[in-house]
Amino acid sequence: MKIYRSRAPLRISFAGGGTDVSPYADERGGLVLNATIDKYAYATLRVTQERIITIKSQDYRTIAQLDLDQPLVYDGQLDLIKAAIRRLSGPDPNGATRGFEVFLHTDAPPGSGLGSSSSLVVAIIGLFKQWLRLPLTDYEIAALAYQIERIDMGIKGGHQDQYAATFGGFNLIEFYRDRVIVNPLRIADDILNELNYNLKLFYTGGTRLSAHIIDQQAAGYTQRNEEVVAAMDEIKRLTTETKNALLQGRLEDFGALLHESWVNKKKMASAITNPHIDELYEEARRLGALGGKISGAGGGGYMFLYCPYETHAAIAERLEDLGAPRVGFNFVKEGLQTWEAELLN
Repeated sequence: MKIYRSRAPLRISFAGGGTDVSPYADERGGLVLNATIDKYAYATLRVTQERIITIKSQDYRTIAQLDLDQPLVYDGQLDLIKAAIRRLSGPDPNGATRGFEVFLHTDAPPGSGLGSSSSLVVAIIGLFKQWLRLPLTDYEIAALAYQIERIDMGIKGGHQDQYAATFGGFNLIEFYRDRVIVNPLRIADDILNELNYNLKLFYTGGTRLSAHIIDQQAAGYTQRNEEVVAAMDEIKRLTTETKNALLQGRLEDFGALLHESWVNKKKMASAITNPHIDELYEEARRLGALGGKISGAGGGGYMFLYCPYETHAAIAERLEDLGAPRVGFNFVKEGLQTWEAELLN
């Protein structure tokens, strides 16, 4: 029995997050610096003989079944996955419309700030590309994932997650009204190893719905709140500086720039931080962390910190005492990957 598999990496967003969200990106151009890590969204597809589509989500512990002879209904059960399937499912390579089973899981919970929902949609697109031999480029896959999430389902958010998951690696990504440009960064191995050694990831606990934070941010911009607009402009400027510091191996400057970006990011919407996050960050800074931020829209999930080597143990111990355990990770260069396998039964 042949099965089809795919995986798409999750990402850490170093700088520029929020400038990839409309209407700011459409009107002023967005700029984001991010990198993918060895946490993934996985998807598996097995063709069946029944005219039924079965979706099994390990993350939500949910199973949904769709009858091919009935209209697809959005009922709050795995609707994002249904939207992806509606866009992509169709006749198999032999021309017969058949049912199939899809199994999904991710290495980080949805809403934790590592872009897992977008990575899952990218993985599903990759799954159908492999199965149906769809001639999709990386840019087309990322754009389709954005359409499914932001247009078809109306989920608030930006563009960066879909492009990071598809392309993989370290990227400086530009966002405009009519195009997206992915600029891969060639990081020297010594710099990459030192960054991986000193950048620590912590789980602050809980997940959040980013849509509320995005709404606050968009409202601040559309109402031309001077503090919000100035903060977004400054975050975009800092993104270029952060990229330069990274490429040149000025990692202490990189850490300090993360702090500047976090200070400005908090001005974009009140829900980006909370007392627990503030305490974690301030304690880490007190113990020597140069900078860091919550990954993603904010409000909870994963926090990363640039910590000089002599501070690693003290920061990890203190943050764990405060309920934020350290999570190991490595950077990865590969984006979306798909393959096939044969099972004996």
